[in-house]
Amino acid sequence: MTETFRPETEAQLIDAISWANSELLPLEVIGGGTKRGLGRPVQTAHTLDLSAFSGVNLYEPEELVLGAGPATPLAEIETLLAENHQQLAFEPPDLSALLKVESSGTLGGVIACNLAGPRRIKDGAARDHFLGFDAVSGRGMAVKSGGRVMKNVTGYDLSKMLCGSYGTLAAMTRLTVKVLPVGQKARTILVRNVDAAQGVKALAAGLNGPFEVSGAAWLPASIAARSQIDYVQQVQSDVAALRVEGFGPSVDYRCQKLRALLAPFGETEELHSHNSKTFWKAVRDVTPFCDDDDRVVWKLSVAPTAAPGILSALSHLKEGVAYLDAAGGLIWLATQSPKHGAHEPIRDAIAQAGGGHATLIRGPASLRNAIPVFQPQPGPLAALSQRLKDSFDPNRVLNPGRMTEGL
Repeated sequence: MTETFRPETEAQLIDAISWANSELLPLEVIGGGTKRGLGRPVQTAHTLDLSAFSGVNLYEPEELVLGAGPATPLAEIETLLAENHQQLAFEPPDLSALLKVESSGTLGGVIACNLAGPRRIKDGAARDHFLGFDAVSGRGMAVKSGGRVMKNVTGYDLSKMLCGSYGTLAAMTRLTVKVLPVGQKARTILVRNVDAAQGVKALAAGLNGPFEVSGAAWLPASIAARSQIDYVQQVQSDVAALRVEGFGPSVDYRCQKLRALLAPFGETEELHSHNSKTFWKAVRDVTPFCDDDDRVVWKLSVAPTAAPGILSALSHLKEGVAYLDAAGGLIWLATQSPKHGAHEPIRDAIAQAGGGHATLIRGPASLRNAIPVFQPQPGPLAALSQRLKDSFDPNRVLNPGRMTEGL
């Protein structure tokens, strides 16, 4: 009989995981359950519900640090930070519409999946802001790591290991993150009528300048026309976009200089305040693909200069459409291929372009069971991952198979 365990204390959590070890019964670890569609489906006897570990228990705005339970809703945290003109600088995406779930998720889910948005190119990924945690390993042992400040690490940095592990190593009870101030002003420079190759060059030029660009994306006309931005809807063209944030006069000056730099690539325009925010929210949350239930969605991490060639190599995919984030280093791709996910041509294109990673973000459970959801690891790295799993969870009781067979 399937049961759901809802521990309310660390001691109860230790008991639950220790019991699972003694009975060799795997547990699906969830907080809000909104990330169940990411990774491979987990086949478990019981569910370990961490929803009791919720709420902000530490917030010192002047120290730029926040601590909370893993099941704390992101919306609650973002509201609290906004009251003090602060933010999670890694810009966690809201994938609820893409994954067809009701909630935007929890802080623990974002950290467990290492999810970050367009500002990653400037401020880093979720793991770069993850300061420390309390957790219970798959062995049923309490584990603590890190603290309330960034510091040099000697030995293993367990926070980096846990971030992006999809709940396969330990169940967190508390985590601490760094927060940063919100910029006084944000504007976006658009360069229109640039194809993918020219768009990537324009984005690189902006990033290589002294402008502190915090977002760099390229959208084809088919996606730009649906971006809910009046200007883009009117021009009906491919668009390269660069975001500038910070102190008001500085943003004005940098935008002026950035437009002058980008003028050789094409006509430029600016998006201000609400329109700029709307644009980057759509890029961050993969909004262009949220209405297409039947298409699978991939996230490809590649060398930015390789992105235009990869798009060309994959142009034959059925109903394929893609846009670029991170100046071309991140490709969001949707295609109609529910049975095989087009994973072979996608990974072949990446290999031919010099390497990278392809992760299936949205697809039916049958597909996520049948193909590698994450980029297959080379032998030595796969062996290291197995040893890490052996250290934290030798009996494979926490989210077994979530990432790959045996993990």
